[in-house]
Amino acid sequence: MEPPRMQLLAVSTAAGLGGLLVFYLVHRRRVKTIPVGDGWWGAGARPLSEDERIHTFVVETSEREIEDLYKRIDQTRYSQPLEDSRFHYGFNSTYLRKVVSYWRNQFDWKKQVKVLNRYQHFKTRIEGLDVHFVHVRPSRLPEECSARPLMLIHGWPGSFYEFYKILPLLTQPQDGLVFEVICPSIPGYGFSEAPHKQGFNSMDAARIFLKLMERLGFTEFYLQGGDWGSLITTNMAQMKPQLVKGLHLNMFPVTKGGMGMLVSLLVGPYLPFLVGFTREDVRRLFPYFEKNVYEMLRESGYLHIQATKPDTAGCGLNDSPVGLASYLVEKFSTWTDFENRDLADGGLERKFSLDDLLTNVMIYWTTASIVSSMRFYKENMKENIQKRIDARVGVYVPTGLAAFPHEMLHCPLPWARWKYKNIVSYNYMARGGHFAAFEEPQLLADDIRQFTKKVEKLQ
Repeated sequence: MEPPRMQLLAVSTAAGLGGLLVFYLVHRRRVKTIPVGDGWWGAGARPLSEDERIHTFVVETSEREIEDLYKRIDQTRYSQPLEDSRFHYGFNSTYLRKVVSYWRNQFDWKKQVKVLNRYQHFKTRIEGLDVHFVHVRPSRLPEECSARPLMLIHGWPGSFYEFYKILPLLTQPQDGLVFEVICPSIPGYGFSEAPHKQGFNSMDAARIFLKLMERLGFTEFYLQGGDWGSLITTNMAQMKPQLVKGLHLNMFPVTKGGMGMLVSLLVGPYLPFLVGFTREDVRRLFPYFEKNVYEMLRESGYLHIQATKPDTAGCGLNDSPVGLASYLVEKFSTWTDFENRDLADGGLERKFSLDDLLTNVMIYWTTASIVSSMRFYKENMKENIQKRIDARVGVYVPTGLAAFPHEMLHCPLPWARWKYKNIVSYNYMARGGHFAAFEEPQLLADDIRQFTKKVEKLQ
């Protein structure tokens, strides 16, 4: 081949390779997102326009509502527990009688309604649904200090009320940092209207909450979540990362790691440093099958029911306040610490008051929202959740992870990085389980604050 042609070929090849390299680098650095989409979940056909006004909302009750509750409680038919069964078979009916006696004779729902109304509530119509949220602004702002918008999202069997202990900690200025907090109710939970159509999953909830934040006028904000709130906030960060300054999670199970996960499970117990594990990871993770397979089989019966036939079990729960209370409150025992199954009272009053637990139950009872809340499992698991688009796309916003020791599944930092690509904070929390804000509000508030400070320094 003639020298000029060889030179031309070499230049063309180099240019082509250079172009491919540039394309690869640009594509690799580009933040991948998932489609925002749109939806209509109201009854009937979608109208040409929708009322976007925000209305104040007040939690109310009535004598009729309370009398109906008492009548149903008084007609409860209890079962007898097995000898020495404690909480191994679920909510022990001997202790249940004590809880129900307190509910019937001492619990003051009117007083708790006033507690709920301590903060301002609102509703606004989004995609055909009346979406409820609590909006708490700082009582005072120091000079040259602006409040950081923060959305807190609950899960099941919780509610916005889980955050009532952490709200004053976040909305009081500390070291020049204070938050303006928005706590919505997932559609179908509590005071948010339930979807009227099939298919409403975490990505639809994420889109609705993004619309809510934009409707409130926020162009940048922080997110925090656990349980379903973890998945919803993750989806929000995947949809519109340009709006999310930081994502903080107290539950982040990453179970899709392929060969890397297999290697870490084989090597981790013996040479943890080779796979990036710490001693604390080893303590929380192993023996793997006992803590991550057998324990989840023991504790995930509810999930299989709710992911397949939620309406069947839900009908009974929606009709019986005592049945509803036993079904919901039992989770606050076991999910706080698996060892609570060994206790006759489930250890419930170690972390919670009966007033707090029953207030959460009453939010479900008075709104008749147990069935629609259970359907959220069905809608998210109609297909393999690991094959959904959000499972195949990483999260690129600054992320903070708080690993509580009694969370049901532990996720080490190396595993978390497979999903969350920009982790700026990962902390092993000293105590606490699944309901972080409800159990350990101070610990969670402190971790949110230190994470936010790190993010602010980076930007």
